Amino acid sequence: MDLQDVQSWLNDILMEASIHFHKVPGSAIFLRYVKSSYQNDPEVDELIDEWTPEPLVAPLTLFEEAENEKRPVIVGPTGPKSKLSNGRTVTNLASYNFYNLISNETLKEKAIQVLRTYGVGPCSPPGFYGTQDVHIKTEADIAAHLGTPACIVYAQAFSTISSVISAFSKRGDIIVADRAVNYAIRKGIQISRSTIRWYEHNDMHDLQRVLENVVTEQAKKPLTRRFIITEGLFENIGDMIDLPKIIELGRQYKFRLILDETWSFGVLGRTGRGITEHQNVDAAEVDMIVGSLAGPLCAGGGFCAGSDAIVEHQRISASAYTFSAALPAMLATTASEVLSMLQTNPEMLTTVRENIKTMWAQLDPRSDWVHCTSSAENPIIVLTLKADLIASKKLRIADQEQLLQEVVDETLANGVLITRLKSMPRAINATTKDIGWELQPALKVCVTSGLSKKEIERAGITIRHAVTKIVNKRR
Repeated sequence: MDLQDVQSWLNDILMEASIHFHKVPGSAIFLRYVKSSYQNDPEVDELIDEWTPEPLVAPLTLFEEAENEKRPVIVGPTGPKSKLSNGRTVTNLASYNFYNLISNETLKEKAIQVLRTYGVGPCSPPGFYGTQDVHIKTEADIAAHLGTPACIVYAQAFSTISSVISAFSKRGDIIVADRAVNYAIRKGIQISRSTIRWYEHNDMHDLQRVLENVVTEQAKKPLTRRFIITEGLFENIGDMIDLPKIIELGRQYKFRLILDETWSFGVLGRTGRGITEHQNVDAAEVDMIVGSLAGPLCAGGGFCAGSDAIVEHQRISASAYTFSAALPAMLATTASEVLSMLQTNPEMLTTVRENIKTMWAQLDPRSDWVHCTSSAENPIIVLTLKADLIASKKLRIADQEQLLQEVVDETLANGVLITRLKSMPRAINATTKDIGWELQPALKVCVTSGLSKKEIERAGITIRHAVTKIVNKRR
């Protein structure tokens, strides 16, 4: 029995004892007496006066303060060419405007029409009176697009996956997750209070090893719910999973699969259906497909697609659905319109993929200092410093972040806006065990179809030259 099992066992005993205690006649009176006996205790008052709560967030470091001072501010739409507050117009490769939908006049007119008809937002959770006909249509459109029986739409993209996880996995259940999953997944795992087992990033052999260990450990214990959680395209690295293999292992060891397609839905596949279409997998073989309507689709909110039972359970059990106001109607309609565009005009994806190839050609094979960890189909190009450079210059994580920020500043000075891959800051007093897997510092370049091939080439050359200049400056 490991420490987590002992903690779970003790919690169960304390909970059961509490339940039996409250059944005893007069227990409520006894509790009130105990609480009231401490109301005017000077010693208690003194302890309260001396107690100082920890700050909610850590103070800014000097590096973060300097970064905030230099952070560019965009004035107006975040299109392929964006105007900054200092009056300069730059090539914008730092936003998720992959298909240049921000400049689509048809989408704008449709959103304005819906805004005038439905107002800004429903101002109520979906379970009360927040559900409108456009929400029902968007759910049906997503389910039809993916090929799943049902779908549920959430109002916030970030909280979707964390709510889905905690709606199904509880204390005592088991989650096996990739070490490199994004912050939203990590929060969902934390909220669920489930037993967590990590496997090395995208390592199917290690995944199988962990699954085997879990099955062996749980052989003589009460049956629990078990889940594999991973991403289609990884937010922190950009690479792609082997979905058929994960489904095979899930079936073999009897684990359900929660698949986060935040960055693959609307990007991968012939019509943007995501990793299932890209790898020729029936979407019905994935228990839960979670995605975002706010990234590639330029709308807002998130969704979870699966069976009717999976969806209906969330309508009363998922916190972000039950306690949040429903998605604004204009965002729901925008999502439906973009899905229709992807189905009827798959050339949208082709144009972006051609620009991705053009950008790759200028960066990964030609640079001596950075290499791309993203999949070739990913419009978010993640560039990390090469291992030999890190070793030769003895660059710590903080050194790498500083160097890459200088690259971002140098690139901006030459008219191209990119950004760094950033993770949530560490918790105050966090230990090495608390941190776990650590994000590798990287540049993030977001490709868009709103620029011509020549403009993409020039931007790629600018980025490559900026990397070379900054690296050569550092001794």
